[in-house]
Amino acid sequence: MSQMNQIKKISYLVINLFLLFYSFSLFVSADEFHGKKGDWHGFTSYEFEVGKKTCRVVVPVKAAEGMPWVWRAVFWGHEPQTETALLNKGYHVAFIQCSDLLGSPQNIKERNEFYDFLTEKYGLSKKPVLLGMSRGGLCSLRWAIANPTKVSCLYIDAPVCDFKSWPGGKGKGKKSSGDWQQVLNLYQLTEEEALKFNGNPVDALQPLAEQRVPILSVCGDSDDVVPYEENTAILAERYKKMGGSIEVILKPGIGHHPHSLKDPTPIVEFILKNTAK
Repeated sequence: MSQMNQIKKISYLVINLFLLFYSFSLFVSADEFHGKKGDWHGFTSYEFEVGKKTCRVVVPVKAAEGMPWVWRAVFWGHEPQTETALLNKGYHVAFIQCSDLLGSPQNIKERNEFYDFLTEKYGLSKKPVLLGMSRGGLCSLRWAIANPTKVSCLYIDAPVCDFKSWPGGKGKGKKSSGDWQQVLNLYQLTEEEALKFNGNPVDALQPLAEQRVPILSVCGDSDDVVPYEENTAILAERYKKMGGSIEVILKPGIGHHPHSLKDPTPIVEFILKNTAK
């Protein structure tokens, strides 16, 4: 072999070793998350800030193939049985504090930054599972509609799907005056403009339907805070007409609380089915 060929061969090996090392360096292991370390239901958690917002990530003992993750919108730690079950399946669980932003453009922007941080720095899946309870449904649905190619599926629970229903209280639901004013401020709308706003999830489902994003909604049929008939019922009817896939678990005689299911198996199975490679 000539000296020139030997040089080419060595150069080729060096370049490939560098690329291999670089690719591994992009995706740190779960133990290398940064921030305040803690314990969450027996799993290691990390607390840190992204864009001055408090964020949390809980890591599984062993990450599943593809680094799947569940992204809770609000009410961190409330009815965590679905998340702990998925942690045992190798899913990460993530959260960014945004309960005061109500799915607004600012909320979407901050969630975009968090998504980029977790997918680019830590190599989590490009298609997380979105979990939204109550007002978290508004946050999750609005982000999904803005980013329909970046979602594997949605699990929403007693979700706000139209802010006129809650916090507006323009139908059968209970009005929350402070939160309604927050909606007007965040979305930069007058009361009259808010009543005509066409960006609520019930009015803007087409991007999700086009991407065939599956949705599961768990609701109580006696919810007088976020009424089923003004929120999930309308969402489900319209989504099905668009060809979208949605499952509804309706709990008889149950109000806005308790969220989730005591046995989260149906929720977990829905998520596993729709994140399977």
